[in-house]
Amino acid sequence: MKNHVVCLSTTNYHPLPTRKQNVMSRLRNSEVLYFDPPVSLIAPLKDKKASAYINKYKQPGEKVEGHENITVYALPPVLPFFNKFRWVNKINQKRQAAFVRKKMREHGFGEETVLWCYSPSSCDIVEHVPHRALVYDCVDRHSAYKGHINPAVVDQMERDLAKPADQVFATAVGLAETLEKINPTTKMIPNGAAYEIFSRVQKEKDTLPCPADMKELKHPVFGFVGMLQECIDYALIEKLAKERPDATIFLIGRTLPGVDLTHLQQYPNIVFHGLVPQPELPAYLAQMDVCLNVFRAGALSKDVSPLKFYEYLATGKPVVSTREPLQVEDFKDVVYIAHNADEFLQLCDAAAAENDPEKVRKRLEYGAQCSWTERVHQMEQVLYAGGVLHES
Repeated sequence: MKNHVVCLSTTNYHPLPTRKQNVMSRLRNSEVLYFDPPVSLIAPLKDKKASAYINKYKQPGEKVEGHENITVYALPPVLPFFNKFRWVNKINQKRQAAFVRKKMREHGFGEETVLWCYSPSSCDIVEHVPHRALVYDCVDRHSAYKGHINPAVVDQMERDLAKPADQVFATAVGLAETLEKINPTTKMIPNGAAYEIFSRVQKEKDTLPCPADMKELKHPVFGFVGMLQECIDYALIEKLAKERPDATIFLIGRTLPGVDLTHLQQYPNIVFHGLVPQPELPAYLAQMDVCLNVFRAGALSKDVSPLKFYEYLATGKPVVSTREPLQVEDFKDVVYIAHNADEFLQLCDAAAAENDPEKVRKRLEYGAQCSWTERVHQMEQVLYAGGVLHES
């Protein structure tokens, strides 16, 4: 019997794969309806790109190349301030539910559906969508985000989603500790890496072509891959650029709305490259001498499980990290962990000078253990044992 899974995501399926896409694309014996998160009706006022997404829900579903069991839909736009006022969220979710039910009928999904949620706001859609089992996969301390939210409202919505769930997953210890008080099924399974892609940095290091925009860079090259969001420690990046003017800091990723990095653009040795499709990342990472995992201390950073960190491990490259997120301590034998700004500089120098094949081997070993294949296998075993998913 094939599983029918409705995934209400917090990340668009394209262009950047996160936990949601990696989990859904690896679930065995499952047909998945993947719903991109809705945009707010006022989103175009802050981000012009959002205007192109307002009416995307009217388009037909998109089959994912290589994963024909997944169909991606966009949800209708929503009223703003739903993370501040519960009554707004209830209105939004009732409308979303009607759209989801329509797509479920078109695909023959019914009462046997597994509803898989990533946002606390989904608590108010549950009663309106037919399902046999409910999964909440918590990937962030959602109430720690800034913007138009009321932390107390978000925390209550999360409790209302987690409590009735048949299975709760959490990506970090702090998240799991909070959620297991609400639901004893809670199981911590961190994020992972597409090991088959990122291990190419070592396996094909003699054949990967050097990207044209990296050929003239001064070495050492300190690289960062990921969203340039509010929780990143840009003061450390600036200190590295200022104190090591002969080095290059190469930033791959999109700057999120509301993050002002103009103060970093004065440094000629900081390169803002923008997004790179995941299959092309190994060629860029191969040219980096050190990978940077830098987070500002805070509630959000402490409980994050950064994909980039596991992807770095899978490359075998030296990694310099801040103390947060806390999961980096599990790899302190092969990762350079800085406790302050001065130590960060010293460790960047040490990492750039590293010549230790055993550390490379151990990082690759860790990367394999943290692969998405392994992570999803762990999740499936829990879900099979609990009867949430059918194995065959």
